[in-house]
Amino acid sequence: MSRTRDFQPSHSSSARGFSLVELMIVVVILAILLTVALPGYQNSVQKGRRADAKSALVDAANRQEGYMLDKGTYSLELTDLGFAQSPYISEEGHYSVQVAVCSGGSIARCYVLTATPRLGSPQEDDERCTTFILHSNGSKTATGSDPLNCW
Repeated sequence: MSRTRDFQPSHSSSARGFSLVELMIVVVILAILLTVALPGYQNSVQKGRRADAKSALVDAANRQEGYMLDKGTYSLELTDLGFAQSPYISEEGHYSVQVAVCSGGSIARCYVLTATPRLGSPQEDDERCTTFILHSNGSKTATGSDPLNCW
C-alpha cells in the first residue's frame, strides 16, 4: 500500500520578503540621502567644468603672444590666431571665448579675453563663477557670487 501525503503549506511566524512599510522607509531614507548628496555632486561637476574656460583662455592668450611676436600687435579676431571661429568655442563646448581691447588702450598694446558660458550649457547655471576674464598683463578676474575663488 502506498501512502500519499497531501502537501499543505505551513504558515510560520517568520514571513519572507518586505512589508510595504519597510519598503517605504527605505525609499524615504534614499530620498533624504539623494537630497543631501545631489547638490554637492552638481557643484563639484560645475567646478570641474570651469577648467574648460580656464584652459581656453590660457590657450588664446598663448596664441595672442605668439601673434604679437610675429606681427607686432595683438588681434581682435581669434581666427587670426588659428581658431576655427571667432568667438572661439572651448574644447568641451561649455564656454565661448571673445577678445576685446583693454580699457584705455589699443589692440596693439593690450587685450582682454572673456569666457562666458554658452546658451544651453550646464555651466549657464553656475552662479558662483559666471564669466572668466584674462588680461594681457596676466591678471585674472571673474564675475559671479564667488569671484575670488574662481581661478
